[in-house]
Amino acid sequence: MATIDPAERDPAAKPELIAFEDADFHALSPGLCRDPQYNDRRLATRRKLLSLAKVYAERAKAAGVELDVRTSLHAPSTFNHNQVKRLWCYAARAKAEKKRLKGVLGADLAKDLDAAYRNAYVCCALEHDALEVSLRIHADAWFDGQNVVSRVKKEGTEGWKARLNELPGFRLRLHDWKGEWPCGKLGREQLEEFLKFYKPAEHLMAVERRWPAPQGQRAALLGADTPALVVEEMLRLLPLYRFMAWSQESDYLFSSR
Repeated sequence: MATIDPAERDPAAKPELIAFEDADFHALSPGLCRDPQYNDRRLATRRKLLSLAKVYAERAKAAGVELDVRTSLHAPSTFNHNQVKRLWCYAARAKAEKKRLKGVLGADLAKDLDAAYRNAYVCCALEHDALEVSLRIHADAWFDGQNVVSRVKKEGTEGWKARLNELPGFRLRLHDWKGEWPCGKLGREQLEEFLKFYKPAEHLMAVERRWPAPQGQRAALLGADTPALVVEEMLRLLPLYRFMAWSQESDYLFSSR
């Protein structure tokens, strides 16, 4: 069995909410994101994000959804093109649900399912000039994307539209396209337009909310109440996650229901 680079392992962290600092954003800036001297600073941010994710996972579990949490690499490496421009924590389906999905997909299609980006996930991310909360389905998580497409095709857009419109402040986004669909006021025609272009194995689908955090203008995000706000925003995404991601309760991938 191959050994895991210690830098790839999630650090130790307990569930707690710790305020962000200016340095959390600064260490991700273009001039520093390749500099290994800032690895310790980024590791501290990574621990902070993991602690936040564990609080979120506890509250999601209390709401009936069990999720495993992970964090991204804090050190420049070949996996991140030798630069750390973005640090994030993410919560994706737990091991038991992955095992069920593997049973549905089969061994060949389900390989590498342990990688978080091959699953729908709820995310909190920092960049040097932004804070983001999002629900993301990458092209590699095509089965979750296909689950959404199949469910909407079978049920119509109303259920999906209702959950998206419970999220004012967020936007539905298709891959790197310039168009966006603001949540809170989406109509059937807009969602049908989105699905005309969206291809699960080719495109990223995201529902995201971003707060600008340029240097010198981050004070509003450095308060003690921001981590709690982030967790609440991630929890707002939970009904949409339950609707979109494949699970026993939302099985529209290959089923005939």
